[in-house]
This record gives sequence, C-alpha cells and structure tokens, in this order.
Amino acid sequence: MTVRESTGGGTTLAAGEVEDHLEEHRAELTGYCYRMLGSVFEAEDAVQETLVRAWRAADRFEGRSSLRSWLYRIATNVCLDSLRAGSRRARPMDLSPASHADDVLPAMTPESHWVEPVPDARVLPSGGDPADVVVARESIRLAFVSALQYLPPRQRAVLILREVLAWRAAETAELLGTTVASVNSALQRARATLSQASVTLPGEQDGDGAARPATDPATAPAMDEAQRALLARYVDAFERYDMELLTRLLHEDATLSMPPYPMWLRGHADIRGWLLGSGKACRGSRLVPVAASGSAAFGQYRSDPDGGGHHAWALQVLEIEGGRIIALNSFLDTARLFPLFGLPLELPRQAGQFQ
Repeated sequence: MTVRESTGGGTTLAAGEVEDHLEEHRAELTGYCYRMLGSVFEAEDAVQETLVRAWRAADRFEGRSSLRSWLYRIATNVCLDSLRAGSRRARPMDLSPASHADDVLPAMTPESHWVEPVPDARVLPSGGDPADVVVARESIRLAFVSALQYLPPRQRAVLILREVLAWRAAETAELLGTTVASVNSALQRARATLSQASVTLPGEQDGDGAARPATDPATAPAMDEAQRALLARYVDAFERYDMELLTRLLHEDATLSMPPYPMWLRGHADIRGWLLGSGKACRGSRLVPVAASGSAAFGQYRSDPDGGGHHAWALQVLEIEGGRIIALNSFLDTARLFPLFGLPLELPRQAGQFQ
C-alpha cells in the first residue's frame, strides 16, 4: 500500500500494504485501549478488532482526517462498546478497608474484577520526544489506570485524549462526534473527579490547550541510581527473606495486595506479619526483573518443596515514591501474565539474580 495525500489534506489508503501501515499504530492504540479498559488482554483484543475493522474499510477511507485519527475513532468506539457490557475494574484497596495479617484469606474473585499490569514494551513509544515518554509511562501506572476506571467511559476517553495524548479540544470533539464545549465540560468533570481522589494527572494544560509533561523529561529514559540501589536492596532482602531490611525499604503506610484475592494490607506490622505468617512459603523465592505498568516489577518464583527449582508464583509490581516502596502489588494469575511478559513458568536452580 502507499499512503497518498487527499484533496482534503489528509491521507488515503492505496491497496497493497494496508496491514503494514495499520500495524505501525498497534503499540499506541494498545496503550490507549489499556487505559480505557484496565486490562491488557481486553486492550489487545480491542486493538485487533480496531485493525480488522480498519482493514475491511480501508477502501472507503477518504482522507478527510489522518489515518491515526481515524484509527483512534474506531478504537474509541470499540472500547465504548466493550465498556457498556462490562463492570468497572479496580484494585483491592479501591473496594474495601484494609485487612490484617491474621485475617482469613478470602476466596478468589474473577480476574475480570481487577486492573491488570501491562508490559511497558507493548504500550510505550520506542523513541521520540522524552517528554512524551514521561507522560506515557506515568499514564500506565496502576494507580492512574485504576483511577480512570471511576470515570464514565466518554469522560475517560476525553481525559486520555486531552491529558495523556495531547489532542486539542477540536480534534477530540471531532473524534467523539460532539462539540468543543461538551469536550471541555467533560474534561473539567473528569479532572474534578480525579482531584477528589488525590490522583495526580500525568500532564498539565498550557495556554493553547495542549498538554505538557508535569515531570522533568530528563529523568524519563532510565532509572536513576538511587532507585536502582533501592531495588537491588529489595531483591536482596526478599530473596534472603530479611524482614528487618525489607521493612526499612517500605513507606510506613505501604500497601500489599494480591489480586485475585480481594484482601489487602497496610503498614509495616501487617505486611511483615503476613509474610512471616500466611505468606511464609515465599521464603526462598527468586525474583526476575521486568518492566510493567511504567514501574519496576519482578517475576516471583517460589522454591519447589522437592528442591528441583522454582515455579512461577506472582508478578510483583512495585510503586516507589520519595525513596521508599509505597505499594507492593502481587498478581497471582501467572498462567496468563508470565507468558505475556516473556517469563518462563519454571526456573532452574540458580536463575533469577537481579542485574
């Protein structure tokens, strides 16, 4: 396929290489659908449906808008259709008060209830403006994606398009088939809802309505040395099961959650009590680093009782703030998540050392 300029200033699609040009947009569309739906698996299904619809309609694309805008319009409709049929995803701490270390572990709930982690490589841009990378990374963090799920679907789309993707109000209104006034009103309501929940937006509005990053882009490309040192200490403490060191790395109000179990814990005493009590089988685990949801993360492998190696137990996603770990999110759906992150389900005896 070749992409030709149309008389309307957009592009038209010529036959021959449709799939290649559509595939160029897969990662950013997956990021958009993930923020909308809170599930990487549902997001990938939505993107596949988007690309199939676009491929079938390619000969009718007249170029009155850009190919990218056209794909976002299709993806938005797919997500809105999906959200009409499903319930809101959340994190355990969004749904109930904190439990205690000696509480009985409740029954598991369906995976469809929970916001899921996403591999950074599936949704983050591989190059471009570092400021865009900052916003993209912040906007896939678990806390932000979870907060988005509280918004009505169209408000959610408006906030993502305007605050995360830096679309202008007129562009967003055209995509949603509404007015600029309606878009601005929806954005104001969405911002107010997130503000009440003490959620920090990944961008701030500048004078002409485009989003700009709230974080210094110079810090975007790589983890700084202090954070690397913190994570190395965490791996050392967890693998040796040194609760004294581990506790020193946690914020005093740190949380521990374990979807699909609905319970969660807060504070040093309960987290430590759980790890030494109901969670004591985690002693002897190995951690393998991955990048998930814009955060540091690890595949956790528990030791096999027969000494034959380690088996997949949880995908840990750590949230860090002020030089301390503020949340340890352990996702136990290893059968789906480990292959998604390129992690094996079994480790040989000496694998998994932090680099």
